[in-house]
Amino acid sequence: MVSTYFGYSYVARNLAQTLTRVAQQSDVSRDAAYYKANIGKVHTVDDLMNDYRLYHYVTKAYGLEDMAYAKAFMKKVLQSNLSDAKSFANTLIDKRYRDFAAAFSFGGGETKVAQSGDQTDDIIDLYTAAMKSNVDAVAADTSYYNATIGSVTSADQLLNDDRLRNYVASAFGIDQSKWPRDTIKQVLSSDPSDPNSYVNVTFSSQLNGLNAQLAQAKSDATDASSKIADYTAQLSQPGADVNQLNVQILVERYRLQSAVSSISSTNDAITTSGRFMNLAGAFEFSADGSLPPGTPAQTAANLTSTTQSFDDSKSAVYAAASPLQEALVIGQFRKFIPNVTSLQTLVSTPGAYNFALAAVGLDPTQVSQSTVKAVLESDLNDPKSYVYTLKDDRYVKLARAFNFDAKGNLTTPLAAQDSAEVLDIAKDYVIAKLKSASKQDQAKVKAQAQKDATDYQQSIGDISSVSDLLANKKMVDFILVAKGLDPAKVTTAYLKKIFASDLNDPKSFANTESDPRFAEIAASFNFDSKGNVARLPMIGPQKRDQFLATQKNYLEQSLEQQQGDTNPGVRLALYFQRKAGEITSAYDILADKALSEVFRTTYDLPDQMASMQIDQQAKIVEKYLNLRDLGDPTKVAKLLSRFSAMYDAKNASQTYSPVLDLFQGSSSGTSGFSESTYLAMAKMRASPW
Repeated sequence: MVSTYFGYSYVARNLAQTLTRVAQQSDVSRDAAYYKANIGKVHTVDDLMNDYRLYHYVTKAYGLEDMAYAKAFMKKVLQSNLSDAKSFANTLIDKRYRDFAAAFSFGGGETKVAQSGDQTDDIIDLYTAAMKSNVDAVAADTSYYNATIGSVTSADQLLNDDRLRNYVASAFGIDQSKWPRDTIKQVLSSDPSDPNSYVNVTFSSQLNGLNAQLAQAKSDATDASSKIADYTAQLSQPGADVNQLNVQILVERYRLQSAVSSISSTNDAITTSGRFMNLAGAFEFSADGSLPPGTPAQTAANLTSTTQSFDDSKSAVYAAASPLQEALVIGQFRKFIPNVTSLQTLVSTPGAYNFALAAVGLDPTQVSQSTVKAVLESDLNDPKSYVYTLKDDRYVKLARAFNFDAKGNLTTPLAAQDSAEVLDIAKDYVIAKLKSASKQDQAKVKAQAQKDATDYQQSIGDISSVSDLLANKKMVDFILVAKGLDPAKVTTAYLKKIFASDLNDPKSFANTESDPRFAEIAASFNFDSKGNVARLPMIGPQKRDQFLATQKNYLEQSLEQQQGDTNPGVRLALYFQRKAGEITSAYDILADKALSEVFRTTYDLPDQMASMQIDQQAKIVEKYLNLRDLGDPTKVAKLLSRFSAMYDAKNASQTYSPVLDLFQGSSSGTSGFSESTYLAMAKMRASPW
């Protein structure tokens, strides 16, 4: 049998090629193809467990083939909520179970909500900014009007300037949708003191008739109301003609309704006449719409009155922006939004619906609910979806603020990273920083690392694309450190190529790089092929990164098992190499029989060490191992070279290695020393680490 030293060294140097060869083996490729074709059909834990091939594929991928028979136990593992420290998988010492549970979303993935906390905070910020912007816009319009009206020389010039025209219409309460431009021009060109002017002939002359019409309508309304009351009272009198009385009541109700409608329309006409009279009197335009030489469009008094009227017309804007009113509507929104269970619930809750539209600059009275529903049901990942056909960024902001699917049901928030990924990377960062800190600095380093982790958790919600992420160096460095990588050795250009890779293509840049951690980073983000944050589809019970990690783990497990069939020592070395980056304490080594065996063999420690108190064992591990070095692939390789040589020495005369018991389904033969082994042992004596 080939020596452990040579076998491990060869595989380690040619790991990518070796994995490719394993992937091409007929049984491995068949199992991988079956997994890819069928995992998307799985919806429950029972679905998974009832499919023998799928179930054994995934248990093998996470090194748990020997526990596949214990389905009740494994079901509890898979259904564990990993965000709960007391959940079943989290209480087990062996980390393989937590990794197994983390590979699926049976235990509860992202919660489906109308808005995440970040989305609620973001739309409240938008609302506050919108209210301030509205107030600023009022002030800006007044400044523009005051600066421009002095240069106006004709009614046409005023009406051709949208800002001036809208300002005047607002100040005088003129609804431009009801009155043509020519009517407004003729009013502006009228002299209120001339009885033959347009405004007097068309509007003022009608006031007497309108007032008489109003008086008559009020009289009719009073009379009709009185008669309705009288007829209604007669209904209860003995011998009353009920049918006749009901007919008379219906007649009077119709008469009352007509009178009320007449009162409303007549009042509007009287108000409009008054507004047009005020408009005519506020400007100095001649009958042809021009200004007499040297005459401004408005006197100083009229200018002051106009700006005051405009300001008064915007009272609702000022009221909405007042701190008290803002606090009130924000409080109502926060109260309502947790109770929104569907799109229909949202549009039926004015306190939430109107707030959301106002936040993005839309007027609920001017936008149909059908339009809003179509926007919120749009797929933001599809450039052809309805929201993008509107060519209005306000609608895109609205769609991003909520989480509804194409049927108006709740879905998961659109985020660069799922909450579980964020928590994991934050945890890994803190661990990585502690591993590199001296004992005396650990408290200080831990406090700063936790602050950095909190900053990351709060900032990740602002990332909407790969470009956003890579532009944030602090965030990129955080991710690299969490993965045990040195930020100083990783360029932005390199990361761009990683994120641009097709992670489903084994030949893509990320998948062919020697360090798989970069592909793992890319897989942990929800970026689509264009680099934008997207709601990536689930593959059955797995997200993309879980799906890819399971395939990778299965391939590595297959390689390690095959190597173990020839030489268990090579399997141990490969396993330690794969797990080294995850080791955060001496207890991680002691809790794993295979890792413990590698440690004891490397430093020629007796197996009886395993019967000592766990704390004493941990002290021995820390005496021999600098755990920080386990994040350095070069130092890990050197340690495993020492292990390989020591393993060969320990098992030279054995026909069976008890190490096989650490892994299921392994067998071994005899082993002798090769020249490479003797050379390795000589090197180990010269340099123990």
